[in-house]
This record gives sequence, C-alpha cells and structure tokens, in this order.
Amino acid sequence: MAAPLRIGIAGYGNLGRGVAAAVRKAPDMELAGIFTRRSPDQITPPAPGVPVLPWDQLLEHRDRIDVLMLCGGSKADLPEHGPALAAHFTTVDSFDTHAKISEYFAAVDAPARAGGNTAIISVGWDPGMFSVNRLLGEALLPDGATYTFWGKGLSQGHSDAVRGVPGVAGGVQYTVPSAEAIEAVRSGRRPELSTRQKHTREVYAVLEDGADDAAVERAIVTMPHYFAEYDTTVHFISAEELTRDHGAMPHGGFVIRSGSTGSGSSQVVEYRLDLGSNPEFTASVLVAYARAAARLNAQGDVGAKTVFDVPPGLLSPKPADQLRAELL
Repeated sequence: MAAPLRIGIAGYGNLGRGVAAAVRKAPDMELAGIFTRRSPDQITPPAPGVPVLPWDQLLEHRDRIDVLMLCGGSKADLPEHGPALAAHFTTVDSFDTHAKISEYFAAVDAPARAGGNTAIISVGWDPGMFSVNRLLGEALLPDGATYTFWGKGLSQGHSDAVRGVPGVAGGVQYTVPSAEAIEAVRSGRRPELSTRQKHTREVYAVLEDGADDAAVERAIVTMPHYFAEYDTTVHFISAEELTRDHGAMPHGGFVIRSGSTGSGSSQVVEYRLDLGSNPEFTASVLVAYARAAARLNAQGDVGAKTVFDVPPGLLSPKPADQLRAELL
C-alpha cells in the first residue's frame, strides 16, 4: 500500500479549516502541518499531533510535504504566495479573480517549472467545477449559449475583498441570482442577459470606529472585477449582527447550456450546486485536486495547470480498473 500523501496547509482561515476536515475524510492522505502568519499558539490543531508552525518555517519543511494547499485570499495573498511557493512546492490554490486568471497562470507557471513542481491553480467550484461544465456544454452543444448563475450565497472571495476596504472591520457579501432570468434560460429561449440582469450583490459590513460610511460604500460599489458591474446594495450593521446573522456560509448556483442539435431539437443541460458550506465544499475540491497534482508531478508533468488540464480519473483515490468497473 502506498504511503499517504502528506498535505500542508498555508493559511488557516475558513478555507484552511475546510481543507483540514477534507483531508481527514481522504483515505490516502494525512495532514503534515499547518503554516500560519498568526502566532501558532493562537490556533488549535484539528487533530492531536498536527504541528502548527510559523509561516517563515515553510521552506524548512519542504521535504516533508507532498502537496501544499494555498488557502489565502485571491485579492492580496495568492498573487504573492502562488508564484513564490510554487517555486518550492507542488501546490493547489483557489485563485478566483476570473479576469486575472491568465495573468496569474503565467506568474505561477515559470517558477513552478523552474522548481520541478506542479501547481494547479483556480480550483474550487467557480472557477473549477463550473468551468469544467461550461467547457462540456460548449463541446457537446456547439450551437447554443452558456449561462452561469451564482447563489443565493455568501462569496468568500468577494467577502474577502469587502474586508480589505479601508474602514471595514468585518463584512460579508451575498450573490443573488434573478429567478426570472433562470426560468427564461431553462425554457430554451436563449435570452440575451446583461451582467446586471442576472444577479445582484448584497454587502453587510461593519465599520471601523470613525470610518466614513459614504466613502466605504463608494469604494465597495465601484471596485472593479468584484462589484462595479453589478447593482450592489451595502448595509452597515453591528459586529453583533454580523456574528448572529451571517456566520453560516451557504452558496451554490447553476451552469446551464441551452442549445439545439440535428434538425433543431432543443437541448438543455444543467449542473447545479446547493452548498451548506461554501468553504468546506471548496476545500473538498482542492483536496481532490491535490491528489491529481501529486500524480501529475510524479509523472514529470510540471508547471501551472488548471482544471481543464487534469483527467478526472486522477481526482479519485480508486485505481483506474476499479473506476471502470464501478462508475463507467
């Protein structure tokens, strides 16, 4: 029996805790360590014997980690951590700023190749599982249109962006899809929908003492790639309300491909997620791709990769003959 994959976690927020929980459910993995920029004694290990170590000791543990999970935010953390750590580790991350993925891919690819490492970027459910289903929809129904709807749910990346706005002490963001737009797509009519017609965004933010609420609201609603393209409503609430009413992290959404085949037969393909915990599901996807990253690296396939580059069989702990017998 092969030795378990040794998984390291870089960053221990919601996503990092989700990764730790997912690793415990993986039959072929073990948690090798958690690396944090906080004081390690502030973190309770997820299981006895799991070391919690300072961030600056990462490189000292390079030979004890098979795959390093990068669990920082996309706005500020991953653009720095992704390229720097891919030079030394095989990595998986959840970079989710869609407009900058190509730029981020190039930034990670060169150091990963130079270090002989494999770096699977932008893993999760969108980008990630939704991306795969968009690709399948287009390939199977070339005469058609693809629609993606998110929510209603709490977005980790957008919430992280809200919390990065000067004057914000805490906050969350919900993406809300238009029910009318979804039904129009499901009908097969292939409507033309603007970004604003498909979703709205709702922000609940706690202000720092002395912060200018008008300036904070303006910074949020005009933020490119996150809020500027949407009708965004900002609600200012207390820290107590944030904890009481917005502690859960549900999410979900739909990818729908509406097309026609042959003599014009209408075909609609839909992939749906209904998630009780956004970070826990995202972490579960990351952990499956950690398995694939280790396998690709063992084959000498190095450099940056996306979900489009990974055969689905590499995600499973089951061998290929078992997959053929059970799932094909």
